Amino acid sequence: MSDIVLEARGIVRDYHIGGGLFGKPRTVHAVKGVSLKVEQGKTLAIVGESGCGKSTLARIITMIDEATAGELFIDGEKVDISSGRLSPEMRRRVQIVFQNPYGSLNPRQKIGDVLMEPLIINSDVPAAERRERAMTMLTKVGLKPEHFNRYPHMFSGGQRQRIAIARALMLNPRLLVLDEPVSALDLSVQAQVLNLLADLQDEFGLTYVFISHDLSVVRYIADEVMVMYFGEAVEYGTRDEVFSNPQHSYTKTLFAATPRADVESIRKRLAKKAA
Repeated sequence: MSDIVLEARGIVRDYHIGGGLFGKPRTVHAVKGVSLKVEQGKTLAIVGESGCGKSTLARIITMIDEATAGELFIDGEKVDISSGRLSPEMRRRVQIVFQNPYGSLNPRQKIGDVLMEPLIINSDVPAAERRERAMTMLTKVGLKPEHFNRYPHMFSGGQRQRIAIARALMLNPRLLVLDEPVSALDLSVQAQVLNLLADLQDEFGLTYVFISHDLSVVRYIADEVMVMYFGEAVEYGTRDEVFSNPQHSYTKTLFAATPRADVESIRKRLAKKAA
């Protein structure tokens, strides 16, 4: 039997908005009964346009926000943040990497302190061991020991995202939620970070929930794909099933709207120009 790290059953998230002086209060249904399962060492990509509810779902999975209804399980253990009784151990199991690496790093904090902070807050690891772990993690994500005492503004966007990934891994999580982690990076840097994520997944047996609107990235990294549309999961299957034979009309529209680079036609146009 496969080891299911994450399971969600009928997750609903509603937001109640006041009507102001003249308007009427209304309810926004951000997530509408979404269910999913992710096995250990696998990647589920959640795809959809802005406003489809994918980031809201990510915040529920990472226990930042509470679901209005439904059930969430991590390693088979039910999660209930409304009780306020989440253990530090449960918090450590799930970490998140955000889209903007610079926005998620304290500009006044040295990188070594950024990496050690999760251990200070969530563990009783001695100072010497915290430093050693942080140094080790720096090299794991492709950075150097001399970067330990530098500040975030001294790094490129790709390096900052590597730092954000390293910080998320300091507590040895079971599940990493990646919310548009490469969309702010140049294409060549995107490839480097995606390769890093794949290597780290293999090394640590990590499970990923990868939030994205970029289908080319999803096709590269995902084992399974869930397509969201106005808060609903309209398509869910293996990567090959979804990409080769999409069933829902929205999925077909989404794929049709994605630009495709035809290398041969580009070469022909360049040759014609040069002639």
